[in-house]
Amino acid sequence: MRHGSRAQPQRLSRRAALALLPLGAALAAATPPPPKTGATITVTVTELRNAKGVVRACMTTDEDQFPRCRGVPGAHGATAPAHDGSVSFTFTNVKPGRYAVALLHDENANGKADRALGMMPREGFGFSRDAKVRMGPPSFADAAVDIGAEDRGLTIRMRYML
Repeated sequence: MRHGSRAQPQRLSRRAALALLPLGAALAAATPPPPKTGATITVTVTELRNAKGVVRACMTTDEDQFPRCRGVPGAHGATAPAHDGSVSFTFTNVKPGRYAVALLHDENANGKADRALGMMPREGFGFSRDAKVRMGPPSFADAAVDIGAEDRGLTIRMRYML
């Protein structure tokens, strides 16, 4: 370079730029995904009686709020269209702990568990560990499962009383 002159940026020829594209794609593909911060939990819901409405799932560590999910810090909630037979939910980045899962087949998609005579559930429900229902939802302890760092699958049977 001569004193007093300005260096001009060099341009790659179109051919050279095209030749470098595979290298850039290979480097992008080699970039590792972000670190995993928790387990992936797949909940498969079986024995849905119809494809009406939606299925709501709640996975929580909060013993006092179970089976509720709305407004519960750290709870994992999800909704999926109902399918005759079964439906699945995937919860990602679930930190290790003791969780209980509650399900509702909200057949009329009104966002609540409808009841007959104020007590008897009109819509389907289910709980992790297939916890039994006696005069109300099961306790957290009856439905709780331990989740570690490993990915895991749970199967929950939907039940209907009416």
